[in-house]
Amino acid sequence: MAAHCVKTENPWRLGGADVDCLDMKTTDVLLIGAGPIGLEMAVALQEAGYEYVHLEARQVAHTISWFPKQARFFSSPERIAICGVPLRTLDQSKATREEYISYLLGIVQQFGLQIRTYERVTRVSPCEGEYRYEVETSCPYGGETYRARHVIFTIGDMHGPRPLTLDGETPVEGTNLPHVSSYFDEPHPYFGRKLLIVGGRNSAAEAAVRCYRAGAQVALSYRRSELDSSIKYWLKPEIEWLIRHDEIKFFPQTVPSRISRTHVTLSPVGDDLAIIPDSDFDEAFDFILLLIGYRMDGSLLARTGVELEGASQTPNHDPTTMETNLSGVYMAGTAAAGTQLRFKLFIENCHAHVVRIMRHLGSKDPTHINPLAYTDLKRRSLIAES
Repeated sequence: MAAHCVKTENPWRLGGADVDCLDMKTTDVLLIGAGPIGLEMAVALQEAGYEYVHLEARQVAHTISWFPKQARFFSSPERIAICGVPLRTLDQSKATREEYISYLLGIVQQFGLQIRTYERVTRVSPCEGEYRYEVETSCPYGGETYRARHVIFTIGDMHGPRPLTLDGETPVEGTNLPHVSSYFDEPHPYFGRKLLIVGGRNSAAEAAVRCYRAGAQVALSYRRSELDSSIKYWLKPEIEWLIRHDEIKFFPQTVPSRISRTHVTLSPVGDDLAIIPDSDFDEAFDFILLLIGYRMDGSLLARTGVELEGASQTPNHDPTTMETNLSGVYMAGTAAAGTQLRFKLFIENCHAHVVRIMRHLGSKDPTHINPLAYTDLKRRSLIAES
């Protein structure tokens, strides 16, 4: 399991700069992505004695870092904890964005994980020999080339916002204007201003309630007649009450068809979600938040040769081993589901992915892992036997 490299100084390597490679490097495993499951995977590989290289295009927990300030996870702390390390919150309730990021950075330090942050993988391709995959990267100091026996993708499924379109293809005019955003950071900028939030699920509902409480004049546009049934049980009654009492204005069965600097053109839609002709109307807004979900960028997977299936671009993989259609290439975490139109994979039910991969690599079961991993595996085994 030896990895061959040369010593060099690399200021972009998280956890130290004592050993790096500026020439070809070989390693047992190349791990891509440093979110929660990526970190849990790294700890399992480290525990089992594998030589591995851990790459992250941005910073550790990058996706979580653009969650709204003080946003709370829907899952309880014990379900999103990783590596067997308890997640303690200040008030024993669900963790905030800030608490979870701090926790994850603590995991990196506690286990001494070596993560090459700001090093983006640009190519993964099969090659001859013991090290089956060649991996090229780009980074602030140039780039690297690696060869690995195995490649594990833990890249998540939220790389960018879903585009606002009229018919699934035609982009809505004006979405690139400066007062339009697909990211809700905090409610303060919207105090005393007219804010339109587009969407009808959890993110849109939570942003609407927070911005209303912060003094914004909030309106919601959603293409269906009612807010989505998946909205969390503690949030749905609250936003429905605010809508019912006209504290938040609701435009059901509408889609924005044009955005200008001062107005939004809303187009009513029928039950089939098709726009009803000659029924458009304009409403004045100062800011627009497009909270209609996010999508996975599967372009690297596709270039690698991983088959992407269906509208969600789900990577083709064996759910019992997490190995894709390419031998030695694995998926772990929410990326295994592709772009989730209806969420099925969360942090809390992805811990088992780590165990499945380690078993397929021929290793002992990891001990530094959320115990839910084994609970989930046992439950699925019982279902399969019944």
